[in-house]
Amino acid sequence: MSNIHPTAIVEDGAQVDPSVTVGPFSIIESNVRIFGAVRMGAGNRVCHGTVLGCEPQDLGYTPEKSRPLVIGDGNHFKEGVNLSRGVKTDEGSLIGDNNYFMCGFHAGHDVIFGNHNIFGPNSAIAGHVIMGDRAFVSGLVAIHQFVNIGDYAMLGGCAKITKDIPPYTTADGNPARIVGLNSVGLRRGGFSAEARRAIKKTYQTIYHSDLNVSQALAVLEGNIYSEEEERIAAFFLNSERGVTAHK
Repeated sequence: MSNIHPTAIVEDGAQVDPSVTVGPFSIIESNVRIFGAVRMGAGNRVCHGTVLGCEPQDLGYTPEKSRPLVIGDGNHFKEGVNLSRGVKTDEGSLIGDNNYFMCGFHAGHDVIFGNHNIFGPNSAIAGHVIMGDRAFVSGLVAIHQFVNIGDYAMLGGCAKITKDIPPYTTADGNPARIVGLNSVGLRRGGFSAEARRAIKKTYQTIYHSDLNVSQALAVLEGNIYSEEEERIAAFFLNSERGVTAHK
């Protein structure tokens, strides 16, 4: 195939989609894709020094426990990105479509990422983290294992994330606190002024009233009129680790 560099090694039995370009000195094992535990869709771009499907950094890992790293379509992996295969769940590590991973990014085992997320340089995400769609992770962010990151969340540079980050918000600090809405992301995402007002009103009830979270959710229960409000309430109700507090 003309799109495979002559210095690359592609073992017999590997399945390489015609849309894939294999750069210099790459190695793709038989029975597919970079490490054998990787399943990759079409239209992905992998830059030099990236390692996909490596053995997880888990003291309990043994080869027979290996689970796949499943990657969707249209993702871009810049230099030095490192994504681990799964080990603890049947599904393994799951990466959606059209995500952008900047240089030096690391994700641990059994993560689940949605679509159109952006991951800044040298950020590190521990195992079992779940991330929705169109989140923005700035550079040097550290995310604790089992944390859930909501849709359209924005994480400031060098933030330390130890609890869930609700959708449409911006988090920053060490430890992180919610510092406001991701207003820029919402406007770029095409949210109407009405939708943005509803999101703001919902968070005012949760974070800026004299009610605790349970009381605030009870008040909201009979006053949810949009998909965004429903998504926020469901996020808080389903959080197992606890949701990050406001500054």
